[in-house]
Amino acid sequence: MSGSARLCAVSVDLDEIPHYFAIHGLPAPTTSVAHAVYRTALPRLETFSASERIPLTLFAVAADLRDPDHAGTLRSMARQGHEIANHSLDHRYDLTRLDRDAMRHQVVEATSLIESTVGVRPRGFRAPGYVVTDALMDVLRDAQFSYDSSVFPCPAYYAAKTVAIAGIKARLRTSRSIMGSPRVLMAPTRPYRAGRPYWRHGEGPVELPIQVTRGFRLPYIGTTLSLAGCRAARWLTHTVIGSPLVNLELHGIDLLDASDGLQALTSHQPDVRVPLEHKLTILTNVVRMLRQAGYAFVRLDEAAHTVACV
Repeated sequence: MSGSARLCAVSVDLDEIPHYFAIHGLPAPTTSVAHAVYRTALPRLETFSASERIPLTLFAVAADLRDPDHAGTLRSMARQGHEIANHSLDHRYDLTRLDRDAMRHQVVEATSLIESTVGVRPRGFRAPGYVVTDALMDVLRDAQFSYDSSVFPCPAYYAAKTVAIAGIKARLRTSRSIMGSPRVLMAPTRPYRAGRPYWRHGEGPVELPIQVTRGFRLPYIGTTLSLAGCRAARWLTHTVIGSPLVNLELHGIDLLDASDGLQALTSHQPDVRVPLEHKLTILTNVVRMLRQAGYAFVRLDEAAHTVACV
């Protein structure tokens, strides 16, 4: 990045509600709550982004766009200047365990479906569950993506995910979520060109890592901020100020709470118990703190072109 410019990109993974049930080894919901991200959370995100004057990067699971209403919502948001990016075809948590052809299908078919239904060709990718491998990076390079934003070099998140999956197994349920290699923790925390292995600098795709704090590399994502509360969220924000790019990742569920029909998740996901009003207050405060610190809000594709990758 040239000079002293500071950028912040706010991205949103549009995982629909059945994926959260799959994480916890629960039967998928069959009611309208299965579409709560597109039908309820996205309109709230649209309002939030407009009120705070921030562009969003929306990582779409392409199969969801076979619903004409969902595709229409993303077309509208694309016209408003938001970026539509690729979050795979079916959000298979085991994407990196598929063979090369199946992995490529999940990536390339998603691009084609997003382009045909939304009218824009996605240039960025985020892997389900943040799990990446060299083979997946090869697929992204061959498909000529401008950037990837999947690497999450966060020891606290890795440990919590390991414990959560083990706990689900102990309850005789099977989580669809999988663990990636712990070597991801060796990856840079700032933007870089992925090498081989992907956690080293090289000449591969631009990698925009999920944000972590200075020092202990705590997760700086929507779920963490919501659970932290206003005071702790302010402290966490102070620890990322100074980064050339703050890559703040949210999920659609961050704009939902138990009153949106998610009562079945409350005993499994504590963030669902946080009232929507509190979540919005925290996110608003965070955005305003970063803006006051001199950050300009951009889309991830813009960040990928602006950040100087070594």
